[in-house]
Amino acid sequence: MWNNTRATELLNIKYPIIQGPFGGKFSSAKLVSLVSNLGGMGSFGLNSYGPEEILEIDKEIKRSTRKAYTLNLWVPLKDDPVNTFEKKSFDTLKKAFTPYFEKLNVPLPAVPNPKTQNFELQVESVLKARPPVASFIFGIPPKEVILELKKRGITSMATATTLDEAMMIEEAGIDLVIASGSEAGGHRASFIKSADESLTCTRLLIHQVVDNVNIPVVAAGGISNGKDIADILKLGASAAQIGTAFLATNESNASDIHKSQLLYSESINTNLTKVYTGRLARVISTDFSKNFNTNNITAPYPIQSAFLSPLRKAAIEQNKLDLVAFYSGQPSTKLKYKSAEKLFESLKEEVSKNYIVN
Repeated sequence: MWNNTRATELLNIKYPIIQGPFGGKFSSAKLVSLVSNLGGMGSFGLNSYGPEEILEIDKEIKRSTRKAYTLNLWVPLKDDPVNTFEKKSFDTLKKAFTPYFEKLNVPLPAVPNPKTQNFELQVESVLKARPPVASFIFGIPPKEVILELKKRGITSMATATTLDEAMMIEEAGIDLVIASGSEAGGHRASFIKSADESLTCTRLLIHQVVDNVNIPVVAAGGISNGKDIADILKLGASAAQIGTAFLATNESNASDIHKSQLLYSESINTNLTKVYTGRLARVISTDFSKNFNTNNITAPYPIQSAFLSPLRKAAIEQNKLDLVAFYSGQPSTKLKYKSAEKLFESLKEEVSKNYIVN
């Protein structure tokens, strides 16, 4: 049976369908618990949340499901460029973006000083919450954290964008690896080489990782229907992680404008850009995302995102959506489901029809 895999056994789920975690507070406990109750596994992205908020989110999820779910954290970058950002670089940034601020009649902001969440305190809350599964992107948590996860019976997953990253994840003692191909939406989670150098397509990455690691492989990137799931299972993956199709549903916490951008297009065109946040991310293509010379971007994440925050707000108010980041993977088919439950049921039906092993 297609739904009996190493991942379903290890994660204690009925179907090898995982709802990908969303950063930027796009996740919702409602979506997570719904997917888990249907037999898949929901995931909640916690990068924007503090320690106490994490505990409350976990309680909310536990009130709605007794099934497996995932809490996801961003691992801090080594040698994070935000620590060496200089004022002269900000002056260059302001000069590059001045025409856009002037066009929308928005004052240029001062140097932002955005506070990121403390990873160590976030991890403490996750360990205290004891979710069934914890997942990580942008790197591998420290050895002591992995040991504490194992002590508490928490299954661990980490995201790889290259074979080298996948092998490092296995060596660290993580239980499953998420192979995230270049078609995946949102930020590229690379942590060995730069994101620009780590753009292997999903199916090739699955081939590489399945052939070279022994832990179960979860495929992510451009997977939007049951045929895609059947294909990646036949390639040797143990589960599929689907983000954009679930992001478009009523149950996600994305804005209505974002959802409409995902649903009301015959085909979604996307591109990778650093313009919105300072980190490479896949978004719905606009003239701004495609044509802005990113060599001018000198602010790392999250300074870049904070700097553009007033411009982004004004752009939405003035319906200048070209200047707004709408995160999206590159789906293989048109997205059409507003209901997460209907999406999930369609995925199951399509896998069953297409999973034929010769």
